[in-house]
Amino acid sequence: MKRIVLVRHSEEPGDDHVQTTLEANGHAIATAMPFKGEPIDLDTADGAVIYGGPFNVFDTDKHPFLDDEAALIEHCLDNDLPLLGICQGAQQIAWHLGADVGPVESGIREFGYFEITPTAEAGDFLDRPLFLPQNHFHTFALPEGAVHLASSEMFPNQAFRIGEKTYALQFHAEQGPAGFRRWHERQGAPYGTLGAQDRDSRTG
Repeated sequence: MKRIVLVRHSEEPGDDHVQTTLEANGHAIATAMPFKGEPIDLDTADGAVIYGGPFNVFDTDKHPFLDDEAALIEHCLDNDLPLLGICQGAQQIAWHLGADVGPVESGIREFGYFEITPTAEAGDFLDRPLFLPQNHFHTFALPEGAVHLASSEMFPNQAFRIGEKTYALQFHAEQGPAGFRRWHERQGAPYGTLGAQDRDSRTG
């Protein structure tokens, strides 16, 4: 049984596809919220998932806990442990590996369900286009040595792989309809911003 560290950047119910799939396959889960001051135990981590969130990955002076999460990324990379970054987590992996991360000049964002298209290098990662949840306006460049896996019309860098065990996803494949509906209904949902779908276009 492997112990997987789930790093969250907000207090969300554990009903996402990542947590439920890991639990269904018998893995032990250790949830950490470093933004609340909770520590990450590197010594007992057999792999990690870093979820999305509202924090700029380059604001380490403002958010020192991001350095702790960088240590987890380095630990997984150095020890060839499985690592998945989702949205902010993907940006953190890219930033840690020296790639540029930040908003695009146009100020456009993806909020809603958008088509994700596999690249020629995607292999069995994604065998056909899929519509998946998005909630971001930052993007990442591909780190050196990354395999580009997926793109969308507005944000060409949607997924990459480093080696065989590190994956970074800009989109939110972990969210089912219930989870993404919570994002639509929360105060501050970015309706009316450039690129965001309106309420009538939402799925789920």
